[in-house]
Amino acid sequence: MATAVPHVPPKQDLPPPGGYKKIPFARVPPKSYFTGFTMIGTYVAVTAVGLGIYYLTAKKVRRDEIEMRSAQNVIFPLLIAERDREFLRQLRRNRDEEAELMKNVPGWEVGTWYGEPIFKTLPEDTLVTPIFKEFYAHADWKSYAKRAHLKLWS
Repeated sequence: MATAVPHVPPKQDLPPPGGYKKIPFARVPPKSYFTGFTMIGTYVAVTAVGLGIYYLTAKKVRRDEIEMRSAQNVIFPLLIAERDREFLRQLRRNRDEEAELMKNVPGWEVGTWYGEPIFKTLPEDTLVTPIFKEFYAHADWKSYAKRAHLKLWS
């Protein structure tokens, strides 16, 4: 037989003696660190300093741009001359390669079509700029592809 549990009255949760504290619900304004005049003055000061720094930086950027433009103007003729020299070198390589390829063909002269000049109305010492594929006919494929894609994108 089971032993009976003695009857204990339930313990009720009651407020502490004297009651709970009052709930604060009144508005508590935030602490004011700066006045309106102080904030406006700070804004004006920061803006003035920022504009001063911007002015000095813009002056330096303008000076650098002038210097870079002058350097480009100075080096531009040199770059054009180098480009023209490389163009003439490639034309010479093309002629040499044509001479090497066609040396066993009877009656073939370099720069002509079996002894007939290609451009009959032009003097012999006139440079005729070749078309794109003709210019790169004897160059390696990589150079041709690089230049072809450059030409497409520019």
